[in-house]
Amino acid sequence: MRIGELAARAATTKDTIRFYERIGLVTGRRLANGYRDFPPETVTWLYYVRTAQTLGFSLAEIARHGEELRDATDSAEALSALLEEKIHVVDARIAELSALRADLEARVGTGCPLRAAGQAG
Repeated sequence: MRIGELAARAATTKDTIRFYERIGLVTGRRLANGYRDFPPETVTWLYYVRTAQTLGFSLAEIARHGEELRDATDSAEALSALLEEKIHVVDARIAELSALRADLEARVGTGCPLRAAGQAG
């Protein structure tokens, strides 16, 4: 299918598909007339990409784990492992943000909130 049809069916833009092609997330072949031609399963893959992004996966992670994600329809175990990995990353980020919040909270009302806590001035 040509890029315009793919964009319409996947509810995205042709520019997004071109970008994904540049970074290796999708692959289309060139027809003799220069048009891109994408296999029908690319529509489903683009929905997976969007869902993965919504779940916090970066495009780099999606590209790195592309085969695992594509095979996830056949292997729930592989997908579960990737999701567990992402949960650990989210938990670590939550801990970092909690520590940052506590630090910010400790500096509120100190007169010079940019000075390190406990530093005399």
